[in-house]
Amino acid sequence: MENTDDNKRMNTVRTITNSIIVGTGSYIPEKIVPNSHFQNNEFYDVDRKPFSKTNEEIIEKFEEITGISERRYITDDLVNSDIAYFAARDALESSSIDPESLDYLICAHNFGDVKMENRRSDFVPSLAARVKEKLRIKNPGAVCYDIAFGCPGWLQGMIQADYYLKSGDARRALIIGTETLSRVSDPHDRDSMIYADGAGATILESNSDSEERGILSHVARSDCYEHANMLRMDKSYKSSHLDNNLYLKMKGHKLYKYALETVPLVVKQCIEKAKLKLQHIKKVLIHQANEKMDESILQRLNTLFGEKINIHEIMPMTISWLGNSSVATLPTLLDLLLKGNLNNHKLVKGDVIVFASVGAGMNINAMVYRM
Repeated sequence: MENTDDNKRMNTVRTITNSIIVGTGSYIPEKIVPNSHFQNNEFYDVDRKPFSKTNEEIIEKFEEITGISERRYITDDLVNSDIAYFAARDALESSSIDPESLDYLICAHNFGDVKMENRRSDFVPSLAARVKEKLRIKNPGAVCYDIAFGCPGWLQGMIQADYYLKSGDARRALIIGTETLSRVSDPHDRDSMIYADGAGATILESNSDSEERGILSHVARSDCYEHANMLRMDKSYKSSHLDNNLYLKMKGHKLYKYALETVPLVVKQCIEKAKLKLQHIKKVLIHQANEKMDESILQRLNTLFGEKINIHEIMPMTISWLGNSSVATLPTLLDLLLKGNLNNHKLVKGDVIVFASVGAGMNINAMVYRM
């Protein structure tokens, strides 16, 4: 006798639980800081000795390597949780999603709220809790917490939210990446010219249908055994600097080498985990850390796949005018891209994009997403 139950199962279209981006938002600070802003700074090296080169030479070389000509800083009256709220509100309003429907509110950052007049990290309550309060969300089921994962924090928040959604534990999550690096940068360290402020947010929602879209794969790693302190906090490079603040410090050359060796491997692993090839990727959204470093990572990815993609067509960049805003670079880049605010870069349904980031820890992650 024919088994009708088996036939029904065979004829049923398989549904897939997808984690879909249904809203994006960002906050780009109004204060524009050009490279000329640093013309009169006193720069010292790691040994606290002044550089022999002039500031003109230092700034010229800096722009040549990083691609940064200007960056954005928040105004003195704002802190990190304020701009996180602005980005979250933008994502909610532009998507017409009810804030009370959120199951998770995840906020990625590294320094908490740092006030202009008192440059100490303030983590209590969490920034996620502060944003929830600013959004006036009453729902106690909207669970909020922070992630400190270096620059890849927002992407790690997306990965965590994907697990929640696919497990059935949640239907909708708001993930924010926000940072005010201007408040923790040493004015006597030339690396301070890299750092910027900003915030970006995404809303991730579970959706069950027959299409394979949304988040397809993700990979993360933490290389702490030898590389944990390539980004760290330390005193000013100027010995006579009078305050007791700690500032963000970076072993730039070693970090560059580490990223070039490791990030392409993680991206390749993530693409292959999605059962795709590099030729299937429409855009690569990479953490805006250093223009030459990001270009070198993509060139290395070409080599690993044995392919030849045009890195300028596949990799949109914002670093020239927004600088490196840590966890905010990727969600800001995504928001600008999806809202048509990046020249010569567009996405349509079915396009596949790759996200990748590297930062303090050292942590690396990547994610493949189909529109």
